[in-house]
Amino acid sequence: MILVGDIGGTKTLLGLAQNGKLVLDRRVANADFQDFASLLAAFFADTQTDPALIAGGCLAVAGPIADDGGSATLTNLPWSIDSGGLARRFGLPALRLANDFAAAALGAVAASPAQLVTLQPGEPLTTAPCLVIGAGTGLGMAIVLPQGDTWRVLAGEGGHVAFAPADEQQMALWAFLHARHGRVTWERVVSGPGLTAIQEFATGARLSPEHIATRAQDDPKGAARRSLDMFLAAYGAFAGDMALACLPRGGVFLAGGIAAKLQPVLPQSGFLAAFNAKAEHAAIAARMPIHVVTDPLLGLHGALVLARDQSLTPVKLLS
Repeated sequence: MILVGDIGGTKTLLGLAQNGKLVLDRRVANADFQDFASLLAAFFADTQTDPALIAGGCLAVAGPIADDGGSATLTNLPWSIDSGGLARRFGLPALRLANDFAAAALGAVAASPAQLVTLQPGEPLTTAPCLVIGAGTGLGMAIVLPQGDTWRVLAGEGGHVAFAPADEQQMALWAFLHARHGRVTWERVVSGPGLTAIQEFATGARLSPEHIATRAQDDPKGAARRSLDMFLAAYGAFAGDMALACLPRGGVFLAGGIAAKLQPVLPQSGFLAAFNAKAEHAAIAARMPIHVVTDPLLGLHGALVLARDQSLTPVKLLS
């Protein structure tokens, strides 16, 4: 069996795989445990799994990876994970640790057609790079390069590139955010907290991203929908700019919970228009295939890809 995990700041997904496929998965609240080792022990007990049967695995961690994939520290939780320590405690082989967005990127490009919703068919090239973008608590991005039958993940910090307003309303949003934060990055706009900030800028009300999304879909003419439209236009502009930087004719994949939850409204939003609004390079942008990834176990599937092929080398994120 192969052990895989997707360890975030608030929850952890753990799974077991056999013959290249997940056969079991569990979602666990991190707040119920003092450290990851305790959580893993509870998982083994709950699933009645003998750690001696584990032949290998990979844990995708929301934080910086150190010691060549041997240790990690979570960014938004005071947990450290040491592969050697887990091996000694549970009698496991050395588990590979990888950045969570690098794993999500691999899960995205390896997703089945049934787990993709195509927004723009484009003109795909199987030998070209892929771009994976994920708006959630933050804004992640990675370039995935095909290498024969495997992939190489180049995970970057594109979410921290400076936000480029496209019109007067977005310029006013920039001023609103600049007064609060100083430098305004794309992550300040295209993320869950970014959607909250847009709603506050537009209406003065500070609501959760989930509340705004629900209101927007219930009332297509309300203030929440206008905030969501502004958010999606910015999301499209960012994705298009990142696409011009790496020409991902292999496909642009929108990962993360926000895109999956908003998939019903994405085709009618300003996302595609903003993605393709690249002046003299609009024709290039239009050739990029764009897909929404709907797989709820994306991180686990990406970790499984990494566990199966130890030759894959995702470049580590700093944060």
